[in-house]
Amino acid sequence: MSVRFRIWRISVVFASSLPLPAAAFATTFKVDPDHTTISFRVRHLFTQVTGRFDKFEGQIVFDPAHLDQTKAQGSIDVTSVNTNVDERDKDLRSPRFFDAAKYPKITFTSTRVSDIDAGKKNGKLQGSLTIHGVEKPVVLDVSFLGEGKDPWGNVRGGFSARTTINRKDFGLSWNETLETGGVLVGDDIQIEIEAEGLVEP
Repeated sequence: MSVRFRIWRISVVFASSLPLPAAAFATTFKVDPDHTTISFRVRHLFTQVTGRFDKFEGQIVFDPAHLDQTKAQGSIDVTSVNTNVDERDKDLRSPRFFDAAKYPKITFTSTRVSDIDAGKKNGKLQGSLTIHGVEKPVVLDVSFLGEGKDPWGNVRGGFSARTTINRKDFGLSWNETLETGGVLVGDDIQIEIEAEGLVEP
């Protein structure tokens, strides 16, 4: 075996042991609750009622050059539900709906990314959503909104996500039939997330 061949073989073995370039450029963003909104909409009689959750945490692993490797996970404090009406919020925390004392968290863990549009930096983020102790698959329409430094030198990234779920799929089935027909509360819940992530030093 020639010296040149031995050197080439050693170089190949060494190169194969190095981490993949894609992983080296992935950035982990911690969700900044001060600049993130998790909101929902549901029909009440004939109009839409909007609410939000005020306490949550999560992180997003993102590489704009490898969108298929995006990962996200998060947790929401159910007791922080806020529709700007105290009595309604108490009702939502009660066993009739979220039963926050028994099921205090809503969680999401991504599993894969599909339908990627590299030019527009968007796609579908698939994962497992757990509400009211029930875990179901869900698909979010997600977009990357940009990345850069804030005035204090911190690296931040912007993301948005949209999906619609049926609350009955998660055991939130309470309702009331109206005299005129129909029901008091709609089944479909529209969820919207505007998330700003911070790269911790």
